[in-house]
Formats: sequence, C-alpha cells, structure tokens
Amino acid sequence: MKTLQFREAIAEAMSEEMRRDDTIYLMGEEVAEYNGAYKASKGMLDEFGPERVIDTPISELGFAGIGVGSAMNGNRPIIEFMTFNFSLVGIDQIINNAAKIRQMSGGQFNCPIVFRGPTASAGQLGATHSQAFESWYANTPGLKVVVPSNPADAKGLLKTAIRDDDPVIFMESEQMYGDKGEVPEGEYTIPLGVADIKREGSDVTIVSFGKIIKEAYKAADELEKEGISCEIIDLRTVRPMDHDAILNSVKKTNRLVILEEAWPFGNVATEIIYHVQDKAFDYLDAPIVKLNTADTPAPYSPVLLAEWLPNHEDVVKAVKKVLYKL
Repeated sequence: MKTLQFREAIAEAMSEEMRRDDTIYLMGEEVAEYNGAYKASKGMLDEFGPERVIDTPISELGFAGIGVGSAMNGNRPIIEFMTFNFSLVGIDQIINNAAKIRQMSGGQFNCPIVFRGPTASAGQLGATHSQAFESWYANTPGLKVVVPSNPADAKGLLKTAIRDDDPVIFMESEQMYGDKGEVPEGEYTIPLGVADIKREGSDVTIVSFGKIIKEAYKAADELEKEGISCEIIDLRTVRPMDHDAILNSVKKTNRLVILEEAWPFGNVATEIIYHVQDKAFDYLDAPIVKLNTADTPAPYSPVLLAEWLPNHEDVVKAVKKVLYKL
C-alpha cells in the first residue's frame, strides 16, 4: 500500500491506462499546460505529449462531441469537465449521442468514453457551480455513473471505467482532491456496480456516496459512544446500483437512513427507497429516512450553505428517529 492524494490517484489511474493503451487520450480545459485545474493530470503532458493530453477552449459542447465521435471510431477518450456544472453546455452530446449510439446504430458503434470532473458543492462557489447531477445522468439508459469517495476507490474505479465499452460518468469532488488515503500498489481495478461496506454494524444501515459520506462516518463515531451500531454502505457506483448490498444490510439492521448531497425531489435516495420497500418491506422496523440538501439553489453565504447541506448532526438525528430514540 502507498499513500496518495485523491488527485494523485486520479492521475495515476489515467497514466497507467494510457501507457497500456495508446487509443486513450485526455482532453479538456487546462488539463495539459496547467497540469489540470485541480492538478489531477499533473505530469501527464510531459509524459504523453500534446497529441494525447489536449487543452481545449472553453467549449464543452465542442470537445464533448469530438470525444464521442472519436470513441465511435476506435479511440477511448477521457473528457474532463472543469466541473459537471459545465457539462450542461455539452449535455446533448452525452445524453443524445454517447448514451444512445449503440442502440441507434443496431450495435454497429459503441462509445467507450469517460466524462469526468467535480460534482456537487465545493464551498462558496454560488448556485450555478454547486449542483449534484448524479441522478440526472443515472436517469439515462446507456450511461454508467460512478462517484468515488476516497483515493483507493477513485483509482480502481477509474481504471475500470476507462476500460468499459460504454460511456461512463465519473464524478469527483473539488473538496476531496487533497484527501489522502492508502492505495494498493500495482495493478488493481474495482468492478462497477459493487457497493462497499465501509463500516459494519447491527442497528441501522446508512447508505451514502461521494464526499458527503464523511458526515456519516462522523455520525457513526458519535453514535457508537451511545451504544448505537451503524452499518455504512458506500454505493461507489450509482448506476448500475448494488441493490443486493443494500437489501442484505437492511434485512440485518431493519432500519435505513440515506445520506445524499442532492435536491430532495427525484434523486438517488428515492430510487433506493422504492427498491427497499418493494423487496424488503417486511424487514423494516421503521420508516426510511432520507437526508438531502434544502430544496433551493445552493446559497453563497457560508452560514446559509452550512444550513443547506446535510451534516453529521442531521445523520445522528435521523438514526435516532428510525430507532425511536428521539
């Protein structure tokens, strides 16, 4: 094992795959000369040159389309958005071309492409730069959606995503790029669609993903002092979703709290709730609780932003609610 920052794990995954396969290239704003807006492609231009690490103008629709077209013609592009908020400019290429071309061509074309970059809030960046679109993209047949929460998962999942023959949306966080963690040495990958039980417990299941899962860890530590045992599941992949891992945990704990950094309406949590009530209703000893952001655009004020985001205190209250301890 070795210790890497999240950004280093991302760069290492891309570099290892580009050494293995010369059809892979990285393209996006500031990925080359500037070493990436968040230094997640540091050193890659020096190693692979400007034909495989390509700076673009501010033109998401254009370089997303170039990536889709080149993927259809035998390449395996990695397209970096400086933030997924900017992917909205190129969303037609993602939704209407990348996700659909295999079916619409009768299988004559596939689209092995990864769209990656930061998702959700990252401090005081304002409403238009603080949005979580995991459920938007996961709503689209043909796309896979990955949201890692630590450096080891980021590297293993990104390598798998790059090798996948379908388009993958790979969502990171600006606030995690400096996080450090243990990463296995040598070659390793993590399959898509397999959740990870980060902490075993017996009293309640907490499901989360991405950077907000840190609040679940804080809550579990606090609750443990009161004799409450929390099982924490990191989805890692939103689509395909590991329903079996969630159902098996709920059948053990009989209670479920879902923590997600997204607006309350029609999100990943609501999909989980449907499947749990459909497949494990008789195992539930309390109604499911989901924790989301407030149902407003993200505020700029730090005081309001802290209220807008769910935190570990909200998780503690939710756990106590499903345990009837409030």
